[in-house]
Parts: sequence; C-alpha cells; structure tokens
Amino acid sequence: MEVESANCKVRVSQCDDLDMLAVERPLKIDIEINGLEMLVQELHNVFSRDHVNVQDVQKLMAAYKSEPKDWKKYAKFDRFRYTRNLVDAGNGAFNIMVLCWGPGHASAIHDHADSHCFMKILSGSLEEVRYEWPNNVEPEVLKKLKTKNSCCSANEIATDDRTSDLIYNCQNDTCPNFRGKSDSMEHSEQDGDQDYDANKMEEIGRTALEVNDVCYINDALGLHRMENPSYVDGAVSLHLYCPPFDSCRMFDARTGKPTDIKVTFWSMYGKKVKRVIEANDIVDSQE
Repeated sequence: MEVESANCKVRVSQCDDLDMLAVERPLKIDIEINGLEMLVQELHNVFSRDHVNVQDVQKLMAAYKSEPKDWKKYAKFDRFRYTRNLVDAGNGAFNIMVLCWGPGHASAIHDHADSHCFMKILSGSLEEVRYEWPNNVEPEVLKKLKTKNSCCSANEIATDDRTSDLIYNCQNDTCPNFRGKSDSMEHSEQDGDQDYDANKMEEIGRTALEVNDVCYINDALGLHRMENPSYVDGAVSLHLYCPPFDSCRMFDARTGKPTDIKVTFWSMYGKKVKRVIEANDIVDSQE
C-alpha cells in the first residue's frame, strides 16, 4: 500500500501497511476550491467517510489557492514566537489551523504524535528541515515497522552465511527463529532515554516551500522543524492534523533529548484566547 491509500482517520501506526513513502509524483488536481471556507467544508465531507486517503486530503489542500482575504482574520502574529491559530476543529476527526511566523521565527525539532500532518504555505516562505529519530527514542510506528521487517524466514537462515547473526538479531518474538533479546537490546531498554550525545540529531534533508506549496509528514518519515528564513518578512502557513493531538515531543537539537509538551492555541476561530505559560513550555527556536 502506498502512502496515498493510508487511512487518515487512524494513527499512522494503526495503518494496515506501513510501507509509507512520501508522495513524489505530481498530483492531478481535479477539483477547484474557491476560498478557505470551501476547503474546510470539503474536508468535513471527506472526513465523514470511514476511510480517508492521504492523497485525497493532499489534493484538497493543493486545490485551494491562497487568498489573504480568506485567512487574514486568523493571522495573528506575536513578536517573540510563532503562533498557532485554530480555524476549525473538524468534529474531532481533524483540525486545521493557521500558523504565523515572524521574521526569523522557527519551531523546535518535533514529532507529530503518530498523526498525519499536512502543511500549505499561504504567504511568504518557510524551510522544512527533516531529521532522523535519535537512536534511543523510538515512536510506535517505527516499532511496528521493525517488528514487521525483523522476522527472518527459515529459508533465509539456512542459506545465509551469517546464520548466527540473523538469529541473534531477530527481535520478533513470534518468529520461529527468535532466540531472545541480545544483551545490547536489553541494556538499551533498561537505560531508556538516559544517555545522550551531541550527534543524536542527524539532518536528512531541507526543502524550501513557497506560496501554495503543500507538504506531508508523519513519524515514519522522521522528525522536522520549520523555520522562516527571512529576517525581514513574516510567513503564514495552513496546517491540518489528523487525528488531532494535544501534546507531542520536542527534541533538543544538540542532544536529541525529548521533552513532552502541550500544544496550545494563540487564537481560536479568529479570537484571541488567554494563554497560560506552562512549566513544560520550551523555547521554540533552537540553534
């Protein structure tokens, strides 16, 4: 199953097949979306189904052409950090929001809480920087992928010169060749995320995003951070998360150490909300 048939109604790790690759080929846009309000309505229609394809959502996001008159009431900037402004709660199946980035603003490196994330540039430009997961932090989707891919068949064992290694490294306890966990595996699990080093966060790619560009990410594809490369102009982006989440993990750029944080909104439905600074809030921009 390719990524476009993945079901956005469930967490990424709950998808039937996890051979999740980015949608590389150009999408054929066969629908015209006139205005942000129409986009939201079409999203409600799509998410009323039991199965929602990644490709269907990406097509809708791409079909809408940014018009400032549609989203300016949601575009609320802050001098010191980027803001998250809720546009629609999606009846709990998804949520869509406008993020506003002042000059030089950036997010921390973060995951997406096992959800699907779509982003469209409405104004200005942003750069997406993607990272590998730190070796000592493993999300549910990668655990499932590892389990799926780690079972070695008896035929493979019989014909491979590295027999002992294959048996020893098979960590799927349902596999007939499972011989228990290695000492290194047990040591890693006991240590948890106590040990960090300065080389944890490995950058795997950068993408410049301009107005009306759309991108997609999930935890199987890695971690990322977003940054406004301009120190003069602001930027505005439209984000859709499905299923919605109220917390995620951010990662120290130097050590890879994760911190659980609660996600908050600067405004909801165009109106400013009171925001309480919580103990687990961290600085969004990291060197």
